[in-house]
Amino acid sequence: MTTLIDRFNRPIEYVRLSVTDQCDLRCSYCMPRGFKDFSEPAEWLDFDEIERVIAAFGRLGVRRVRLTGGEPLVRKDLPLLARRLADLPGIEDLSLSTNATRLSKSAVALREAGISRINVSLDTLKPERFKSITGGKLDKVLSGLMAAKTAGFGPIKINMVAMRGVNDDEIEDMVQFCIDHDFTLRFIETMPMGDTGRNAGDQYLDLQTVKARLARRFELIPGVMPGGGPARYVQVAGTRLRIGFITPISQHFCETCNRVRLSVEGTLYLCLGQEDKLELRPLLRAGIDDAGLEGALRQAIDLKPERHEFREQPTKVVRFMSMTGG
Repeated sequence: MTTLIDRFNRPIEYVRLSVTDQCDLRCSYCMPRGFKDFSEPAEWLDFDEIERVIAAFGRLGVRRVRLTGGEPLVRKDLPLLARRLADLPGIEDLSLSTNATRLSKSAVALREAGISRINVSLDTLKPERFKSITGGKLDKVLSGLMAAKTAGFGPIKINMVAMRGVNDDEIEDMVQFCIDHDFTLRFIETMPMGDTGRNAGDQYLDLQTVKARLARRFELIPGVMPGGGPARYVQVAGTRLRIGFITPISQHFCETCNRVRLSVEGTLYLCLGQEDKLELRPLLRAGIDDAGLEGALRQAIDLKPERHEFREQPTKVVRFMSMTGG
């Protein structure tokens, strides 16, 4: 089997695919309120171009693809794209990251299209606080989550960005919410992505302290979860709940990084926290053949850096998270 291996002997088998940089929320750590400087649809990769790139990755050993954004459900006809990607040779795991505001209307179609599991951003269970953090309505997200349960997605993972002085008083409540609904829970540290991410640095919360806090209330035992992500898991004894900790700042996981990110405009980012990249859209629209495309992807993987520098150079990455693909 063909495998992509970078300069640091890491196999690359996971692509995070952004299908839009647009979003219907404005999370305080991600995108500024009032921001409207999105890319134009003519600059987006169309479904044929996306399928060509993911097919090439599949031939090179990539097995996992996650649809991201922005908010991916903003992209028209997303279930049609999902079906095309799920049918590609080599792609074994197709998943989705969403804020779930539109999920109640599309959950069944997405599940039938071949998406097996989803991650949902949810930082609070309090409606007014949710509005303060995101500008949106909590009830839409909760409705989307319940629709996802009914549609048969599994696992459903809740992603909570833990922020000091913002939502750190809800950590135990979120644990109980996920126990009650059989969700997986993942805590995430804020990252200095763009001005919004750097501004959220004042709210940074070291997840090692969160884990220690939970250990005082719950019996935590080692746990594992299927998937290609960086979370380190524990399980709450006596329950089905697994809790993951995604710690790009306090305990980075660069040595096991197995992923690259493809933006909606066709920019292949080799690291979330660096600027190394390859522009694929000009190659695709100039008529590159499949062999040339595979060669370009191999060359790109050779650009992948050893690690990010969020601690050493927190002002280095100026693009917002939504511009990269979450």
